[in-house]
Parts: sequence; structure tokens; C-alpha cells
Amino acid sequence: MTLHEIERETYHYLWNNEHKPVARIQPGDRVQFEVNEVTSWQITKNAKLVDLAKLDQAKLYPLSGPVFVEGASEGDALSIEVEEIKTEDWGWSAIVPGLGLLPEFAEAYLWIWDLSKSDKFVDFKNKIKVPLSPFCGVMGVAPREKGAFEVIPPGKHGGNMDIKHLTVGSKLLLPVWTKGALFSVGDMHAAMGDGEVCITAIECPGEVRLKFELIKDANIPGPRFITKESSEPNLKGSFVATGIAPDLLEACRLATRNMIDYLVRQYNLEPKEAYILCSVAADLKIHEVVDAPNWVVGLWVAESVLGQH
Repeated sequence: MTLHEIERETYHYLWNNEHKPVARIQPGDRVQFEVNEVTSWQITKNAKLVDLAKLDQAKLYPLSGPVFVEGASEGDALSIEVEEIKTEDWGWSAIVPGLGLLPEFAEAYLWIWDLSKSDKFVDFKNKIKVPLSPFCGVMGVAPREKGAFEVIPPGKHGGNMDIKHLTVGSKLLLPVWTKGALFSVGDMHAAMGDGEVCITAIECPGEVRLKFELIKDANIPGPRFITKESSEPNLKGSFVATGIAPDLLEACRLATRNMIDYLVRQYNLEPKEAYILCSVAADLKIHEVVDAPNWVVGLWVAESVLGQH
């Protein structure tokens, strides 16, 4: 197993299955990615409110990669384990008029965070402390379709899913749509609430180390993940099937169908039995509602329910 390093100067902005890979790796290898700040450093620790109005939209979401995984082809699945995440000592959050869940917040606002004092929490104001739980908002592979595609909407290739539970120790499963998978990562966050309702988390640069495995002929319909967190109190670990769609109700349906597919294949249940299990033991959670036109939900089942203690 080899450790590869991808430096900050190596990045791209759009999904494209014709991107030239910056590294070629074998299943079992690890990659250390330097992750750029999400605006390509248009926002810095010394930024002012006026800098928000001057953002060049074409420079949003610089992605580290892509990485070519030897042996990966359409129908396989890429397994990505998050081994380590390090943020730099600052971050930012903002309200951007016209974006976010609530249209009544029509005035721009910028908040700079000092992440240097603790790796457990960051001070807000009036004694409020925000727990730190860093993750990368974008992890994805190249789509099957030819052409260049914006990063903002997530899809069946993964991408800008903004799932805050993809922290150290979690494992993301992505369907492979093109030769080599062409995996990229970006959009690091120091903390985020499910939904990311105002359009920003604690945006920050940093580094992430990922381990890659290949599952041949997995034929999964969309992203899935396994986390040390649980959908139930006092239980450890969950399997989560995602649903990504332009309608939240349809995203919920997709997540449920994807979970049923998993339970039927892995646990030899009848579809109707799996549907009942989803109703009595699985939890639907909204993960992201602001990256139009697609929203992300997850259906969580505690691993203890599935006999994995």
C-alpha cells in the first residue's frame, strides 16, 4: 500500500470524465489531499464584507484530484475511508443574498472564525461554543455523461453532498461510472449543521487522508456511507443509504428504495420485509437543502439492528 500526496496547486473546477488524472493509485492505497479554501482563497482570514460581493463564481469549489483508481470500471463501487482531517486555524461563514433556505435574509453578512484555540470547539459569541467536527463537503467521482458539469448540485456520482457525518472513521461508497472512477475531493468544513440552511458551513482549507478500496460488480444505484455515529441513542454505528433529487419527497423515496435494495441483497429479505424494517427501525435525515437543484437525504439504520455490534 502506497501513500500518494496531492498538493494544493493541483485542482480543477468542474466534473468531467475526460479530466487527466493527477495520480494513479491501486486499491488499498492512501492519498493525502491538500484541500483549498472553497472560494480559491478569495475569502481569507482577513476578509471583509465587501469581499463577498466581489466573488468570482467561476473560482468556487476547487477540487483536489482527480485520482485514477486502477481496475475501476462502470458497475464497480469505490470505498473511501476517511482516516484523518486537519483544518487550518481559521474559517468563515456567510449569508449570501439570494441563496440559502430563507429568502427573507436579503442582507450579506460575513463571520470569520478563529479555529486556533481548540480542536474540540470554536467560540461564537455570548458564551456560545460550536463543536468542531471536520469533514469534506465534496467527495465524488466523474459522471458517466460526457461534458463538464458544475460542482454545486450533488448527484448519483456523489459530489457536493455536504453530509456532515463523513468524518474520521466513516466510509463512503460511490458507484463508479467511468474507467478509473476519477475521484476528487474539496469543500472542507470545520463544522456544519444538517441542512446547511444559510448556504455556508464553517468553510476552511486543510488536509484530508483517504484510503481507497474497490468493490467489483457492486452495481449500487447511488452513494451510501457507513459511520461510527448511530441513528439511535447509545448505539454505535449506522449504515446509511442516500437519496438525491430535486424534490425532497422524491429524495426520501430514493433513499428508502436504496435501503430496501441493500437489505434485500445483503440480508436476504423480501422487499416487503425490508420496507417494514425501514419503517420501524430506520431514520430519515435531511443532510443538505441548499445546493440547487438537488437535495440530499439519508435513511439511517443502526448497525446493531443489522446484527453488527
